[in-house]
This record gives sequence, structure tokens and C-alpha cells, in this order.
Amino acid sequence: MPGEPQDDCLFCKIVEGHIPATIVRETDTTVAFRDINPQAPTHVLVIPKVHYENAAALATAEPAIAGDVLREAQSVADEDKLESYRIVFNTGAGAGQTVFHAHAHVLGGRGLEWPPG
Repeated sequence: MPGEPQDDCLFCKIVEGHIPATIVRETDTTVAFRDINPQAPTHVLVIPKVHYENAAALATAEPAIAGDVLREAQSVADEDKLESYRIVFNTGAGAGQTVFHAHAHVLGGRGLEWPPG
């Protein structure tokens, strides 16, 4: 059921503390942690504690929590003293989404050319 923790979801397991992660921030509704395969000097994932497959599903069902994810992305950038950064939401396997729990990638600390890949 949307919003409920999923037994087979890596990010739900991180939220529940069953899988370790390098957590940099946590709020009542979000967790932010370092990516295990960073693509930039700062590469942090910001996830909602509730489970939704992607950002669009989260925004439709719980827009306030989607806003929390974006606010936390800004807080991550502020803490890492990033003047410029990118927030990326991948949606679907064809776009590179590998964990089907909504999450934002916060990338910065190096030049980020456009368009990416």
C-alpha cells in the first residue's frame, strides 16, 4: 500500500535503521544520507520516510512531504557550503531509477555540465 514501509525496499530499511547509511540529516518526515557510489564530491540522497514509488507519486499523495524533501535538499546544500548544485529525481528504470522509493539526489562540489549524460 502506498505510504506504508515495504519489506523489499532498501530505502525503507534505511529509514527503519535495519541497513546502515551515512546519515547527514534527519527530520520527522525525511532522511538524508551519502550515496554509496557518489557522482560528485557532494552526492546526498534525500528520501521521504513514507514509501512512494517516485517523486510524482509522492507529490500527488503527500505534497507537504514532497516539499519537505526539497527543503532538506537545500539544507544539505547549505551544510556542504555549495554555491551551485543540482537536485535530480529519476523516475523509472529508463531514467536510471534503481530504488523505487522516491528520492532526490543532491549533487554539487564540481562543475555540472548540461545536459547530463
